[in-house]
Amino acid sequence: MGDADSLRRRVRARLPRLEALARPRAPEPLPVRFDRRRVYVLPTGFGVFFLVLLLGMGAGALNYNNNPALLLCLLLAGTGLASLLHAHLQLSGLAVQAVGAEPVAAGRPLALRLHVRARPDRPRRGLEVRRGEVRAPLHLDDGAGEAVLELPTQRRGWLEPGRIRIATTRPLGLARAWSWLWPDAPLLVFPAPEPHGPPLPQGAGDNAQARLHASGDDVHHLRAWRRGDSRRTIAWKPSARRDQLLVREYEQPQGADVVLDWRDLGALAHEDRIRRLARWVDEAERDQRRSLLRLPGQPAIGPARGAPHRHACLRALALMPEAPHG
Repeated sequence: MGDADSLRRRVRARLPRLEALARPRAPEPLPVRFDRRRVYVLPTGFGVFFLVLLLGMGAGALNYNNNPALLLCLLLAGTGLASLLHAHLQLSGLAVQAVGAEPVAAGRPLALRLHVRARPDRPRRGLEVRRGEVRAPLHLDDGAGEAVLELPTQRRGWLEPGRIRIATTRPLGLARAWSWLWPDAPLLVFPAPEPHGPPLPQGAGDNAQARLHASGDDVHHLRAWRRGDSRRTIAWKPSARRDQLLVREYEQPQGADVVLDWRDLGALAHEDRIRRLARWVDEAERDQRRSLLRLPGQPAIGPARGAPHRHACLRALALMPEAPHG
């Protein structure tokens, strides 16, 4: 048992070097089509056992001159060879059309989508997409399908998809056919917003309008209590009736344009500034307020609001250079 575990560890240690020899050897533009030179086939553990069983059966049949046993051995060998060819054909001809993902905040899983097409005249079953320890099934209906890989994210900025494997063990599980995909399509990861922090800065500009604010003059509506709300704004009677804490939301004239300036956060560390600005961008969009983002070395973004503006602001924050060392 110990020798088998040691052999398995040595094989796994050499796998990265073996993968480096497989096609492709560098990122490639999409679409990509798998041909016979990109599909690799090796027997599975069950396939190796099946081969040893056939060798023993064939040796016994020849030793005892048993023609029916020899015929059965040859039929099983032919079936095994046909399964190798069928596994190869499951991948040959596949075309990966596009790879993409919606940006998410760092720390959240990124849903990487692979759009695959193939000729509908050949059924393809048991396909699996894998990157590292993350895997997902790939189903092709009428020659088209999609696989979604939930990739972990840790840092803001560009995330390289890396090498992605598409494999199958169909039809009999005797062999595994696989092919590698290395898309040249970096994915964007937004900075993780600061979990708790001060409220949005006061707005400024000519387009002043009424805005919900905790210290306003006129009661607008009630909402659920959030961390950081003052106890003076809690509506105790409505909270008792609904068995949850409710807060009075007031209306106060405010400037429509919120200025988010990098220079105003000089007391914070580099990454903390980015996380706070990301939080404020999300809050401004949630409150439907126009915002203006100013970052060093870049033109100002805005003032504007809406999904495109939020994406532009978070993209600029995600691609901010790292903090200088020393």
